[in-house]
Amino acid sequence: MSVHATLSPPGASPRSRARLVPLVLALLAALLAVAVPAAAPAHAAVPDRWGFAYLDNPAPPPGYVPDPSRQWGSWASPAANPVKVDQAATGVYVVHFPLIGGAGGIAHATAVNRTGTWCQILGWGTAGSGLDVKVACFNPAGAPANSPFTVLFTSSSGTPAPPGGDHGYLYSLPSGSLVTQYNSAGGANLSSHGSTGIWKAWLPGLGSTTEVGDVQVTAVDSAQGARCKVSGWYPSSTGQTFLVACFNAANAPYDTAWTLSYSVKRAVHGPAYPPKSFGYLWYNGAVPAGTNFNSAGGSNTFSAGVPSAVLMPGVAVPSDHAQVTAYGSGPGWCHLALPWTRSSGTVKLSPLCFNPGGSPVLAPFLLAYTSAF
Repeated sequence: MSVHATLSPPGASPRSRARLVPLVLALLAALLAVAVPAAAPAHAAVPDRWGFAYLDNPAPPPGYVPDPSRQWGSWASPAANPVKVDQAATGVYVVHFPLIGGAGGIAHATAVNRTGTWCQILGWGTAGSGLDVKVACFNPAGAPANSPFTVLFTSSSGTPAPPGGDHGYLYSLPSGSLVTQYNSAGGANLSSHGSTGIWKAWLPGLGSTTEVGDVQVTAVDSAQGARCKVSGWYPSSTGQTFLVACFNAANAPYDTAWTLSYSVKRAVHGPAYPPKSFGYLWYNGAVPAGTNFNSAGGSNTFSAGVPSAVLMPGVAVPSDHAQVTAYGSGPGWCHLALPWTRSSGTVKLSPLCFNPGGSPVLAPFLLAYTSAF
């Protein structure tokens, strides 16, 4: 496993075209034939280190402390030692997570606005005893633009004992080589590059023969604005295969680095219980039962619209967090229209999607929500 210890993302690394593999059904068969390695002995909790935050002020002053009710982490005394954010340029932010420096892990970001400005990760790395995650946001024309956003970092190791649920992630270079990966079943995740802007991710030993759980994908790039999404999901008894599609600001397929995380009956950052309060939902024209989960046993409800509304009863416990990823083959994208709200234990989330021209539309998405507790 390589170490990503600077804020320079891997998209700037040389890309070995010799590693490109045609995206054909034969590759799927080959991937599904990969044996799942035996689980290694558990040696750490899952996750080892994590933090999340919501930047509520898109033009923050230096050392800004974002919304305290929507940030938390695995370090000691998060309430007394909060996340801070500095703005480096228009649409460019550095999020400072205290006391969780170290190698490995992945990051996700989700914009929160009605304008179609999306956000991506530029890179992350250790900064003193903490960890800095750099986020960049772009308007639909591809110009840097300020925006509120949510950001998440998580890093796991070991193969924990039940209670159950699955968790895996990978951080792929444009070539398909992995910078870091994790699989709670002990398997070795894979990424294979196909045509421009298309990859196949294989997470052995996780999930089931039908779609269950939640998937989140985020672009990682500094060369230009980039967006990534889940464009296909192929479940099997031996693991999960996902197609990842990425595009540049001109809506053209684009080779970039990206992160993917997958969770089944676990919060988006990896733990099983606690937290006791989390949920997820996939809308793909319907809401498949296995991708509609509420840890409190409540019934999540979905109301289609622009934006849509997702209600998750019994789980609204601050501090809390949400991520959204688009689903489908085209260059459209999704995020949150506004911050989630809480009322009588129910959280309301407002996913909003955009067509390639930047107009709001109803489109498929994957949504994950979690409390820290």
